[in-house]
Amino acid sequence: MRIRTNKPFSASETHDLWARWRSGESATQIASALGRWIPVVWQRLLRAGGFAPREHTRHPQHLSEGEREEISRGLARKMGVREIARALGRCPSTISREIRRNGGTACYRSTCAEQRARENAKRPKVCKLAGSPSLQRAVAKQLSHDWSPEQISGWLRRTYPGDSSMHVSPETIYRSLFVQTRGVLKAELRDHLRSQQRMRVGQANRSQKPKGQIREAVSIRERPAEAEDRAVPGHWEGDLLMGTPSSCIITLVERATRFVILGKVDSKTTDDVIPALIKSIQRLPAELRRSLTWDRGVELVAHKEFSVATDVAVYFCDPASPWQRGTNENTNGLLRQYLPNGIDISKYSQAELNVIAKKLNQRPRKTLDFASPAEALNQLLQ
Repeated sequence: MRIRTNKPFSASETHDLWARWRSGESATQIASALGRWIPVVWQRLLRAGGFAPREHTRHPQHLSEGEREEISRGLARKMGVREIARALGRCPSTISREIRRNGGTACYRSTCAEQRARENAKRPKVCKLAGSPSLQRAVAKQLSHDWSPEQISGWLRRTYPGDSSMHVSPETIYRSLFVQTRGVLKAELRDHLRSQQRMRVGQANRSQKPKGQIREAVSIRERPAEAEDRAVPGHWEGDLLMGTPSSCIITLVERATRFVILGKVDSKTTDDVIPALIKSIQRLPAELRRSLTWDRGVELVAHKEFSVATDVAVYFCDPASPWQRGTNENTNGLLRQYLPNGIDISKYSQAELNVIAKKLNQRPRKTLDFASPAEALNQLLQ
């Protein structure tokens, strides 16, 4: 076991810390590898917002740390400027300016000269959001509406196609949120992010558990081609979004437009799910009722009863293959911004669920060229 220390991070340790962070190691793993206390590593990551600082690069024409050391040694041996310049293969004026700007021949020290050169080389660039109040206001407004930085970036390019001053990358927005020393976006706006994180981290893989068996289940492989290529609206993907073990809601997503419908349900038993599912589907126009793709959840044991009542064919994913209805999986992830894991979803009324669905349906989507699902659905129906 390595002895933990509170000494300042060296350049190599700093490089190692960020390399390990980018590779997916946790703060605990990094602290153990570097022999540091976990809070020390965590605070260092948090101060930078999870973004690795840019490493210093030296221009080939600039004096190196080794050359400054040779200058210092040459001065100590009473060598002249031209003699030092010849030994280093440098112009005498370069050596003369270097010595003059760092205290002269009597006071020149290579360590101090190198540190001063590094500080002078820093050219902090003003953040684009800081230099454009109108862009800053637009970003802050959409963040308050629970839009993601990627959605905001795409929406700005779509809304202001010829005005590059109103374009900003998602990464710039994330940096302005997580690195508060920029002083551009208020820290409270981070609460509107879906992940609720306080710094930039990689996305962890989530394991999936196989579901139960369904009798007379029709495989997703038999689903019509028009559903697969999303050419025709009316093909839906569905699932139950769980809260506490005894609470859940129905989530339905239309494949072509990503339009979302949420349905309140009392429990995850088939006796409760099927009637609620029938009620949600029967509200749709006939052209939007073509098929439903579901995971292997036992809540749809009575799927034939649903098909008879709605005239909608039901197709089931392969066992342990929820990725086959990836649109719904992605949407459930978006919903976790409003309905986090572990809460009692049964407390939400259908009206409150409709408000959440409306928010999602009015948010731009990258896959729709940053149009909203509501816009895409209206265009298809027209």
